[in-house]
Formats: sequence, structure tokens, C-alpha cells
Amino acid sequence: MKENTSFFASKTVGLAVLLTLLILGAAIRMHDLTDLPLDFHPTRQLLSALKARGIYYETLRNVSAEQKSFAIQQWKVRAAIEPEIIENIVAYTYRFTGEHLWIARIYSSLFWLIGGFFLFLLVRDLTSVDGALASTAVYLFLPFAVTASRSFQPDPLMVMLIIIFWWAVYQWSKNPASYSFAILAGIFGGFSIFVKLVAVFFVIGGGLGVLFRRLSLRDVLKQPQIYVMTFLGILPGAAYTIYGVFVAGYLGQQFGGRFIPSLFLSPSYYLGWLGMLNAVVGGAMLMFALLGLFFFVDEKRRFVTALWIGYFIFGLYFNYHISSHDYYSLPLIPIVALSIAPVAEIFLSQLAKLTTTRWLRFSALGLLSFGIFASLWNIRADMKSVDYRPEAQMWAEIGEKTSGHNLAGLTQDYGSRLAYWGWLSVTPWPTFGDLNYHNNMRGAKDDFEKQFEELTLKKDLFIVTDFVELGRQPLLKNRLSQYLIFAQNEKYVIYSLH
Repeated sequence: MKENTSFFASKTVGLAVLLTLLILGAAIRMHDLTDLPLDFHPTRQLLSALKARGIYYETLRNVSAEQKSFAIQQWKVRAAIEPEIIENIVAYTYRFTGEHLWIARIYSSLFWLIGGFFLFLLVRDLTSVDGALASTAVYLFLPFAVTASRSFQPDPLMVMLIIIFWWAVYQWSKNPASYSFAILAGIFGGFSIFVKLVAVFFVIGGGLGVLFRRLSLRDVLKQPQIYVMTFLGILPGAAYTIYGVFVAGYLGQQFGGRFIPSLFLSPSYYLGWLGMLNAVVGGAMLMFALLGLFFFVDEKRRFVTALWIGYFIFGLYFNYHISSHDYYSLPLIPIVALSIAPVAEIFLSQLAKLTTTRWLRFSALGLLSFGIFASLWNIRADMKSVDYRPEAQMWAEIGEKTSGHNLAGLTQDYGSRLAYWGWLSVTPWPTFGDLNYHNNMRGAKDDFEKQFEELTLKKDLFIVTDFVELGRQPLLKNRLSQYLIFAQNEKYVIYSLH
């Protein structure tokens, strides 16, 4: 719904505001750049960090044979979930900069900012410059978006590619006879699915939303460009899946445990999903986004609604992860930002009518800027509230003390921190959440003593650094109390199993 009055009526002003938003978005993501990647899902980030280091060390000649072998072994032994695209990009950059984990933050942030630019272009077509700028601000400055878009994992790249696909396929819908945007949409949609297979829900949602925006099913089937787009979209992801499952065999186990039918009867699933939505976008923002659907005209509403349906089906299929892993809802952020555009457009158009003088317009712009800066200041304060850098020294210290021993342990991130900074491998004891998850999957509880004996067989030491988790497992705590302490301080306890 477009109004004649626009708050950012001038193209120059609109471009300046967009550039300012992107600069601020980059600045907040570069803040506290060199802190360790332990602020957001460190298990997943360290998985990519270990893989990138292994890829990098494979090319080095001036390191010890032991370090090189361990780095490559950690890369190879880690689960192969997605193609190692971001890991290879970071590892290649290490050749020029040396090994610095903050390199990955720069790349992920850049991907998110590029996605913000294409989101602006898409929303400008759906609403107006006012709505597009508001959507871009929401996309860039939601607190969860800032934190998640700095993380060392493929999700920021995937979201960027999904947004570019939405923009390209929407441009194609304006001229269905054109092959250029059909090919472009197919390439970016296929690449997003290749980066992370879960993107298929959002690509199909956006594609169907555009196809049926104006065309009937019969018209759709008559369009040769659609077959080109579909082939390009399917090819990369299908080739990777076939190779990973049937040729190399490393991908088959990754498809298990994503869908648990019994969760549909559990209130914890629905409450958990709601909790993730609150964490990712917030209840108020979610409400305005859903209400925004009513403000789109019919054909545009079909497109945006299809994006929501894609996310909903995605959440039904990945029912365990959608209710327990907040970053699984990361693609929801551009959907929410897009959906809120017509509401913001009406608000800004009314504000433009009320600010008839230069002073009133400047005051309103100042208040809008104050809201953004206040949000950024809170995000900055959260980043500075915890300094993770000392942890590197702690894990290096544990590595020195336990070098030469076979290790088991209850540590953060399944031993990834010890592997990365301590250069040692540890057999991890499962967390309380893992035990519950596997019990749900298997329908039975494991015997503690048998599990403990099997895990600690031929192990010399048992490391405990996660004391909160230890408190949730009294059987393990009592069992470990029977052993002598090999070393300890306020941050860790190492038990001798002999």
C-alpha cells in the first residue's frame, strides 16, 4: 500500500540513509572483533574453526609434524554436515593473515550486510523506499541478528543467498519471458541449498510465492524459464547429497534425529519454538510482522505469505532443532523484516505529513536515529560484558598438564575448546540434554555404570570444566568423587582414573 507522502522522499536522502545503516551495521559487527567465538553457539563455531585450521595446516611446511597431524586429524574426524565453503574461504585467507579466528567474523558480517542491501532492493519493489529502509534497519539491528551474523558457521552466507534468490526471482516475475533473472535466481537458489540443505524450504517458499503471484498452474507449466530455474536450483544440492550419502557415505547419519514425531504431542515443543521466536525476533516484532501481511496488496501478500509457510513447514520438519536451537530460525529475520515494511511505510508516511517544517522533520529523524543508537549501545554493552580471551590460556594450560595422557571429560562443547587451544583430544561425556535427547530417540534409559566404564576404558584422566552440567548429573558427580584429583583450580578439576 503506497502513500503519496514519503518521509525519505529524496533519492539522495534515501541513499544516504541506506549507506548509513550499512556502515552502522558493519561497525557494530566489528566491535570486540578479536574476542573468542564463544559468545554464540560455540560448539558449532568451533567445529568450523577446527576444520578451517586443519585445511590451513595441510598447506603449511614450517610447523611441527605433530601439530600438523593433529590439526588435519581434527578436521577429518569432525562431522561433515555441510560443504566446507566458509571454512575453505577462511583457511585461504589464513595464508596471508596468519591464523586469526576473527577473520571468519569479517566474512560472516559481510555476507549479512550484502543480504541487507538486496533485502532493501526487494522491499523497495514490494512497498517503497520508506518501507525498505525500515526493513533493512530491522534486519541489521535486531540484537539476535547482530550476534548470529558474526558467527563462524554457514548460516549468514545461506541467508544472504536466500535473500538474493528472493530478489532475483521477484525480478523475473515482472518479466517471465526473461531468461537472465531466471538463470540468476536458479544459481543463487541452488547455491543457497548447496551451502546448507535447509535453505530448500525458503527457496521453494519464495519460488512458489512468486509463481502463483500472477500465474495459474497451467501458465506456470508453460514457462520454459521455470524449468531452467528449477534445474539450476536442484543440481548443486542434489549432487552434494548424492555424493555425501551414496558415494562417500559421510552424510547419511546427518539426516537422522531431525524429526521426532512424539514431539508433536509434547507441550515443550510448542513452548520451546515460541521461546526461540522470542529470542530471535521478540514477541512485539513478530506481532507487527504478522499484522503486516494484511497491508500488502493481494499478489504481493501471496509472495510474503509463502515465505511464512515455508518457515512453518521447516519448523514442523526440524521439530527438535526449531524448539531448541535458536539459530535455526535465523532465516526468519529477513521474513520478519520484509513483513513489517508496509506497517513502517504507513507510519513514516503519516510522520511525513505531521513534520511539515524542516525543524520538525529533523527532530523526527533525530528520534528515529536515537532509537537505533540506543539499541546499538545495548548490543555493544552485551559484547563488552564478557571477555572470553582468558579461556585460551586456560585450555592451553590444561593441554600442557595432561599432555601424553588418554583423556575423557565433561567439558564445554564436547572437547572442542581443548582441541583448539589445548591441542588435545578428549572423549566427551554426554551432557544432560544429550542423554534426554537420546532417551527420546531410543525410548529407553542407558545404564550409567556400563556407560561410564565403556567411556573411561583405557583412559588415564577425566577432566571436568563444566561444573553446572556436573551438578545436573549426580550419578557422575558421585562416581568421580571416588577418584584422586590429578590437578585442579577454580576453573577445572582433573581426576586420575587409576
